[in-house]
Amino acid sequence: MPLSLRSADTGSSHYPRPVTRRSSERVLDDVSDRLQSRVEDIKPKLRGWLHLATAPLAFFSFIVMLVLADDPEARAGAAVFMVSSLALFVVSAVYHTGTWRGSVMQTLKRVDHSNIFIMIAGSYTPFSLLLLNGRHAAIMLSLVWGGALLGVLFKVFWLHAPRWNYVPLYLLLGWAAVLYWPEFAEAAPTSVLVLMVVGGGLYTLGALVYGFKRPDPFPRWFGFHEVFHALTIAAFIVHYIGVSLLVYG
Repeated sequence: MPLSLRSADTGSSHYPRPVTRRSSERVLDDVSDRLQSRVEDIKPKLRGWLHLATAPLAFFSFIVMLVLADDPEARAGAAVFMVSSLALFVVSAVYHTGTWRGSVMQTLKRVDHSNIFIMIAGSYTPFSLLLLNGRHAAIMLSLVWGGALLGVLFKVFWLHAPRWNYVPLYLLLGWAAVLYWPEFAEAAPTSVLVLMVVGGGLYTLGALVYGFKRPDPFPRWFGFHEVFHALTIAAFIVHYIGVSLLVYG
């Protein structure tokens, strides 16, 4: 066989380029976009609307709390709780009620998932500032906000992680209060302690529903994700009442 023909036979067209990590990530993102497009067509009609309705109600409720709070620590804790909660409800509403594609969808998904960690830490802030002494409050808040930062980095750099790789992180961060439970129990009224536990329990149920994708009562209108959103709203309301008792009490 002539050398020229042999060279042609062994040209680069016969040898596919090696798959790099970056190219595989692009393929994964493309597949994710296509799947998301299909999901948008079949997602329950109430997806995101619960959080959309909650956002303005939460905003005005927090304004009342900030105006009536007469203690700097109470006002600071309420402000952090407000920002973290509104960030979750607003971004979730925008992400879930809209139809997004490409990098916009990926960015919204990252922020939406990361906000769960931020809201957990934000919920801890007023309870820690108002119930723990200076040293214990500093340690508690360092732990929960440090854990929230790790959770955010996890979701930013591993967006497509399997659910059960990060749901336990939500649960661990959510129950960090057990580390200082004797101190919380000594300082808080029984009603506030009960509300803290009930709120944590509702968040835990929400995480389990999200992880198992069950129950899924009415997939066309109100599926498992809506159950998850409803539980996060219920938990937020319970914790808001608990913080209110401390602020106004």
